[in-house]
Amino acid sequence: MSADSIDNLLREDRRFPPSESFAAAAVATSALYESAATDRLGFWAEQSRNLLTWQKDFTQVLDWSGAPVAKWFADGELNVAYNCLDRHVEAGLGDRVAIHWEGEPGDTRTITYAQLTADVKRAANMLEALGVGDGDTVAIYLPNVPEAVIAMLAVARIGAIHSVVFGGFSAESLRSRIDDASAKLVITADGGWRKGKVSPLKPIVDGALALQKFDEHGNETPHTVEHVLVVRRGENDVDWTDGRDLWWHEQFATAASEHEARAFEAEHPLFILYTSGTTGKPKGILHTSGGYLTQVAFTHRNIFDLHPESDVFWCTADVGWITGHSYVVYGPLANGTTSVLYEGTPDTPHPGRWFEIIEKYGVSLFYTAPTAIRSFMKVGRQVADDFDLSSIRVLGSVGEPINPEAWIWYRDVVGGGSAPIVDTWWQTETGAIMISALPGITTTKPGSAQVPVPGISVEVLDEQGVTVLPGGGGLLSITEPWPSMLRGIWGDPERFRETYWSKFGTKYFAGDGARRDGDGDIWLLGRVDDVMNVSGHRLSTAEIESALVSHPIVAESAVVGAADETTGQAVVAFVVLRAEHAGGQSADEASVTLRTHVAQSIGAIARPRQVIIVEELPKTRSGKIMRRLLQDVAEGRAVGDTTTLADTSVMSIISAQLSG
Repeated sequence: MSADSIDNLLREDRRFPPSESFAAAAVATSALYESAATDRLGFWAEQSRNLLTWQKDFTQVLDWSGAPVAKWFADGELNVAYNCLDRHVEAGLGDRVAIHWEGEPGDTRTITYAQLTADVKRAANMLEALGVGDGDTVAIYLPNVPEAVIAMLAVARIGAIHSVVFGGFSAESLRSRIDDASAKLVITADGGWRKGKVSPLKPIVDGALALQKFDEHGNETPHTVEHVLVVRRGENDVDWTDGRDLWWHEQFATAASEHEARAFEAEHPLFILYTSGTTGKPKGILHTSGGYLTQVAFTHRNIFDLHPESDVFWCTADVGWITGHSYVVYGPLANGTTSVLYEGTPDTPHPGRWFEIIEKYGVSLFYTAPTAIRSFMKVGRQVADDFDLSSIRVLGSVGEPINPEAWIWYRDVVGGGSAPIVDTWWQTETGAIMISALPGITTTKPGSAQVPVPGISVEVLDEQGVTVLPGGGGLLSITEPWPSMLRGIWGDPERFRETYWSKFGTKYFAGDGARRDGDGDIWLLGRVDDVMNVSGHRLSTAEIESALVSHPIVAESAVVGAADETTGQAVVAFVVLRAEHAGGQSADEASVTLRTHVAQSIGAIARPRQVIIVEELPKTRSGKIMRRLLQDVAEGRAVGDTTTLADTSVMSIISAQLSG
């Protein structure tokens, strides 16, 4: 969102105060802000003890002596899976539904806390029988099926580390994550349902493990995977490697049923999750246990006004992303919530599929991405009006700033004109929500992320690290350590320091631009680095450019994010073909070839909306590609200042080529 558009919105002064009835029964109160401001560390200690069960209580809340690596509740001990499962059963809540699962074809499973606990215990024994233990890494490459949740919790229960990889990534992307994390086991499925057909997953794993990889000396580096555990879901034919490949259901059936949840230190690694950076290599973000679970449980309870005895919560994210980790699995289950888990896409087999699910299960708390909301807007409100959405109490938005028009539509059509909207800002690196309204307290503004969560310190800084006055734009920074913060980049401590801490020292730089208005509310201005946000998924321009130039017909490439009314941003690539290939196929044919190549190299989520074949890229005299000018072209704007280009005619040629 631009600064000018924010100014226009502020002049319109659209505000939505909480209703008196909602505020009277709200979970969150203004006392949370007061308590956190008075004693921030004491506040987080109190929240952790209230929300979690510690097998060994902690005596120190925060150790920041090794900054920028923090330790939260370090001498305390707990088991994450026990906190999500066993303790609820022991409290008499075993019959409460943990997950209403809906498959895309319409098959369903209802899983209680007692059933989920029993399944995770058996799965933990299954993993240990395969030699997986404390500190080992398990790669999980599954669709949104209950086994994905069971696998994550079973890995956590035994003190292993999970690395969940989104099922849309390619074999090359999967292999790079397997190798970086030194995964001992891969858990996958034969396939999963998506857009009305089975999308094969096991063949992608086979392809990943068959890839030849070499070190810097040219020596082949074999993968570390000992077994591939396969969930039967798609019923599609798969190849089989005897001794390596095992069916989940067969191993699960023979595993012992009882398993004791051993306590681990609060700083014990819980998971690695890979996210795009400004270089081609994805970053393995490491999160640990006690601090992470504290903040996801706290934010889930207070930001969504959770009443676990009556609410049904649905976060539509895939488990392969951080939103799926924090608000599909760990936050809801730690709070004893009933959740919905859906396998497929929002428009299959009909455009009202999500609304149908809301009506079917009486979803009261709904958390989704602006991309989905804008897709519903395109179809029209008549689709939503065909379903009873009156159960909705709170709406949430995640993944990118939500434009005000979508915010208003979401509130009026899905929320019945009264449900408060929590527009949440956070990242893979932060682990949990950092900026959001609190329903029942906050007067909301369409388009604004609003205020830091109680106990979180956020500032908007200029390039020198000085706080920007209200009304001015700058760089979003988190100025104090927080419980769910990343503990590093897996295997690369220097990259961790350089990426997040080199700009402002011990103040975390988020990579986003932001602005505070006169009320102190925060408005996000978008990324200030070479990372795009496409449908809420962070994609590296460098990674896509690297995939493009790996094709033999490409000499150079430049990738930009262009505004897109549905996905927020879309990938647009400008490509110079090699001279020996330039005449081999038409520009349209080359564009199709390269779009397919990117999808195969990285995954369908990275497929460019457009690949534009050009004769030359705009460069400065020092050879730097001026992506700013290419973005002007991609978004249909007048091209900006070209005086710094080595050849100022290049942009005129590109513009003329496109207009012609």
